[in-house]
Amino acid sequence: MLKQARGRLSGRSNVSFAVERAGSLCFPDTSFDAVLCSMALMIFPDRARALAEFHRVLRADGRLAVSINTKPHRSLTGRVRVAVARHVPSMAAALTHHYSLSDAAGLRGLLDGAGFRDVEIVLESRSFSFQSFDAYFEPFEHGGGPWGAEYVALPFEARRTVRDEVRRGLEPEPAPDGTFRIEVDIIFGVGVKGRA
Repeated sequence: MLKQARGRLSGRSNVSFAVERAGSLCFPDTSFDAVLCSMALMIFPDRARALAEFHRVLRADGRLAVSINTKPHRSLTGRVRVAVARHVPSMAAALTHHYSLSDAAGLRGLLDGAGFRDVEIVLESRSFSFQSFDAYFEPFEHGGGPWGAEYVALPFEARRTVRDEVRRGLEPEPAPDGTFRIEVDIIFGVGVKGRA
């Protein structure tokens, strides 16, 4: 992701890049007008600490926007994660943690607890289309991401079982236009840092 961002934005004078830990950012207080956390808050080990850091680095009236998954069967890769975790028990805790922040009330509580005001939470449903199930599953077949890496490390029979389970759990027939669609729910939360 960082390589792609550098490729797209490195020619701009007002852009810089850094890899940071969300719970211990190196930036000074009040450094940013906005913080965007897209589909990552649910994987942070200490979500409250990360939000406290986001709050710290925002200027007064700075804005935070976050998005999170809901339930495994309503997320883009949730069924794959569940199926892989059946074969890799060590990933079960990560899966449980990932989906433990899966409702509007939980996200609102975290944003309120971090000191954000004017908090708004919205659930949106989206449909993602793929040319086929194979096109959807291909990144996992190539070991993409931590769950893809776990998938490709499985024995052949277990990989086949995971693939079949995921396919059965998703849309069994292509849509009328021949595409393969996955319906996803995403929770968006926004908040504003108050003035000191």
